[in-house]
Amino acid sequence: MPAKIYLVVPCYNEEEVLPETTRRLTEKLEEMIASGRASADSRILYVDDGSADRTWEIISRQHEENPMVLGLKLAHNRGHQNALLAGLMAAKDEADCAVSMDADLQDDVDALDEFADKFAQGCDIVYGVRNKRDTDTFFKRASALAFYRLMQILGVDMVYNHADYRLMSRRALDALSEYREVNLFLRGLVPLIGYRCDYVYYDRHERFAGESKYPLKKMISFAIDGITSFSVKPLKIISNLGLIVSALSVLGLLYALISWATGNVVAGWTATVSSIWLLGGLQMLCLGVVGGYIGKIYSEVKARPRFRIEEYLRPEDEDEEKKRKK
Repeated sequence: MPAKIYLVVPCYNEEEVLPETTRRLTEKLEEMIASGRASADSRILYVDDGSADRTWEIISRQHEENPMVLGLKLAHNRGHQNALLAGLMAAKDEADCAVSMDADLQDDVDALDEFADKFAQGCDIVYGVRNKRDTDTFFKRASALAFYRLMQILGVDMVYNHADYRLMSRRALDALSEYREVNLFLRGLVPLIGYRCDYVYYDRHERFAGESKYPLKKMISFAIDGITSFSVKPLKIISNLGLIVSALSVLGLLYALISWATGNVVAGWTATVSSIWLLGGLQMLCLGVVGGYIGKIYSEVKARPRFRIEEYLRPEDEDEEKKRKK
């Protein structure tokens, strides 16, 4: 029996690309239904993450015109990870599996066939992995490689060159719902589920329209969130750094005492100021790292909702509308 597949697509100010995204995804779902890879009640679920443009207006209109399109509107902008989680949790009780993907059409739509085939073979999680990064700038390629290697060093289990293009079965989504942390980093969280997984390799395309919603500042913040959410090794590094600096300070004190005792005291204004600036900078850095962890503890303890749904254009709404017209 074909699987009921939901394509979960987070959106933030995507009015320029949504019409083309809907056209391509609808065509793809129709192909998958015709080939027996997906059931006829498979759907596209857009999640509007508090967009400031006409994104929700377009989603609402497409929902009325296209029976495959569903819409989920969040009350506030909660960030890509929370918006994605909201869509996955909405799909959890209605679909056999859900595929998360971006709205900008950079993820290869044709790879959905292989996702469905892997799911039919019994995989609960299928990761979409980029073949190469030729479309990225040198800086982005180098920084991405450094990030993945750093996460590996810190002991975080992540799939290299995988973003958020993945398939998850209903069982995997149920397991994901049991993780309650407020500070979300799904790329590190999903591998913790541990069910049978596989990989689909694809070429990532250029963005169809609009601008990237992940500038350098957000990418750095996202990387820091990933590191501090899944590893306490930075705290251990600080402790070791403190021990090293303490040992060096003792050696420096002994050197100063020996120099004083032998009468070889030399004016060391430059060295003194340099050491003060160095130690001051290290202290500020360490305080910043510790403060980052404390901030995450603060967020987790408050346990505020990760998202709030304002409106959900569900499949049932179509049936109710038909009954009213009759």
